Amino acid sequence: MQMNDSQRIPASQEKVWAALNDPAVLKQCIPGCQALEMLSPTEMTATVVFKVGPVKATFGGKVTLSELDPPNSYRIAGEGSGGIAGFAKGGATVTLTPDGPDVTVLHYDVDAQIGGKLAQLGGRLIDSTARKLAGEFFTAFGNAVAAAQAAEV
Repeated sequence: MQMNDSQRIPASQEKVWAALNDPAVLKQCIPGCQALEMLSPTEMTATVVFKVGPVKATFGGKVTLSELDPPNSYRIAGEGSGGIAGFAKGGATVTLTPDGPDVTVLHYDVDAQIGGKLAQLGGRLIDSTARKLAGEFFTAFGNAVAAAQAAEV
């Protein structure tokens, strides 16, 4: 499964970059995230609850940041297991482009794979759920960064 999209965020590129690397902001924005812990500047562990159709599972996994080019881009990759529900793994390339002094365009290209019971649910349900979750994350992320920016002004 692959998806890509862009979002305009009313904050400077440096502020958006800082938020992308802040576990508290990420935890608040990831749908179903119950725990997110920074192990090092490039590694995190996460616990996330997903519901796809009739299957609800808690996934525990590891997230790694690579190809860091602060404050322009990075690659985020992760994999997790949801027990009998299956597994999920994938990654995203995130690119930030300034659009004036206080607006940043965040672009993401995501590729993901799933297996186990989740994979049996059907491609359309999984794709629509993945797009919905990605949309929820980036909307919440944009709102969180914009609110932090507004609080500073």
